[in-house]
Amino acid sequence: MFPDRKTRRNTLGNLKEEINRRRTFAIISHPDAGKTTLTEKFLLYGGAINLAGSVKGKATARHAVSDWMEIEKQRGISVTSSVLQFEYDGFCINILDTPGHQDFSEDTYRTLMAADSAVMVIDASKGVEAQTRKLFKVCVMRKIPIFTFINKMDRDANDTFDLLDDIEKELGIATCPMNWPIGSGKSFKGVYDREKRCVITYSDTEKGTKEGEATEIPLSELDKLTGFVGENLKEKLLEEIELLDGASAEFDLEQVQAGELTPVFFGSALTNFGVEDFLQHFLQMTTTPLPRRADIGQIDPVEHDFSAFVFKIQANMNKAHRDRIAFMRICSGKFEADMDVKHVQSQRVMRLSQPQQIMANDRKILSEAYAGDIIGVFDPGIFSIGDTLCMPKEQFTYEGIPTFAPEHFARVRQVDTMKRKQFVKGITQIAQEGAIQIFQEFNTGMEEIIVGVVGVLQFDVLKFRLESEYNVEIRLEPLPYEHIRWIANKEEVDLTKLVGTSDMKKIKDMKGNPLLLFVNSWSVGMVLDRNKGLELSEFGKN
Repeated sequence: MFPDRKTRRNTLGNLKEEINRRRTFAIISHPDAGKTTLTEKFLLYGGAINLAGSVKGKATARHAVSDWMEIEKQRGISVTSSVLQFEYDGFCINILDTPGHQDFSEDTYRTLMAADSAVMVIDASKGVEAQTRKLFKVCVMRKIPIFTFINKMDRDANDTFDLLDDIEKELGIATCPMNWPIGSGKSFKGVYDREKRCVITYSDTEKGTKEGEATEIPLSELDKLTGFVGENLKEKLLEEIELLDGASAEFDLEQVQAGELTPVFFGSALTNFGVEDFLQHFLQMTTTPLPRRADIGQIDPVEHDFSAFVFKIQANMNKAHRDRIAFMRICSGKFEADMDVKHVQSQRVMRLSQPQQIMANDRKILSEAYAGDIIGVFDPGIFSIGDTLCMPKEQFTYEGIPTFAPEHFARVRQVDTMKRKQFVKGITQIAQEGAIQIFQEFNTGMEEIIVGVVGVLQFDVLKFRLESEYNVEIRLEPLPYEHIRWIANKEEVDLTKLVGTSDMKKIKDMKGNPLLLFVNSWSVGMVLDRNKGLELSEFGKN
């Protein structure tokens, strides 16, 4: 029996409704700007958690709900991206929480590929910091909308106009303040909502663990306002509003959605000041799931049947089962647990095993999901970052995710030679996640392994994870190389006849692709001069 036209129309209507209520965004920031705390407060307002814990991992406090890896709990930092889903006010929200530390920026780059917009968290006492600048460039490259939350107003902050100026100068994007802080530090009283023309104050948040109550005071009720914020702050606020209304950029939703204007909100994630106000505005301004570019053109999220791409692989999220989870962003259509899909890279038609949503250590098995959602599936070892999945009769691939060049290299050896099998399995699985890149000497097998990382802290994570998850102790011997190049035209180049320099080393990656390592950057140019027709690239493609 085929469904009649009315049933098909209703099904398509439900599909469109489900996809259009989805909002999928990444949170980016410099370390310690309060990104994980803000994520946790969103979950608090969405009812996904009842009590917000401390992020710092003190002995008496709960760990951040989005940090699951043991090393994250010990050090109080996020080193992997996590995926969180919750409902709020009719919206289905997917948050991609990313590592702030620059040593894990590659994980953040990949995660941004799965997001439709980004929330940029800035510390009010520091302004735009180095890592924010770097991640912001990726957002600009993708032309995704960026929303700014200036956090930690409960501490002494920089001048508000200076903070806006800093964003505009450092990041080259126009700003439009949607609210305005009243005081900072101990004198922080709340925020002024420019659209409603009222002051919002907060109470009963129990140091930020509960939602608390918001009180709105219209700007016209000056006596009541003075009673809440004091004469000095009231006068200062009125002056600043006059300046703002005359000088700041007009709000333009089209410019926001084109990534040319960032709406700016002020608040304190720790005490919940301004968090719900930000969330409400953000959901109205951000986009529904966007079309994605594939080799056959743009794939529309509603019109096209199910398709997805893998942007992250994580091993051992459940230590008891030694499992590997492939995270995929659904780009179009509806996913159902019992459906057959094609893994394009291997041409295998398969059912995705144990489809689930993951919140830190908690998992929920899914029966369905829609474009915009992020799902985790059991990976039997066939998925790689950047892989495409689609319906069995279709054939297309989404744009690959760039592999960034490592900047630090070390030779790695296991201490106990009897644990060779665990060592190779562990280091291979961690490499498949994209946290590290592993290479071999050009003419050898796995007996000599070279590890490349974007940031040196990744060496610590590798050592920690091999010991705690695979029971393998390793020694790392730092290597002097700082530059790596992929051979772009490998089919035309005979590596055995390549004329190199004294500081060059020939290696290959896990897929057998030839690469060159250099100590000095000028050697790259010298090798190109000595080998006519050789093409070198700073990026590999997954």
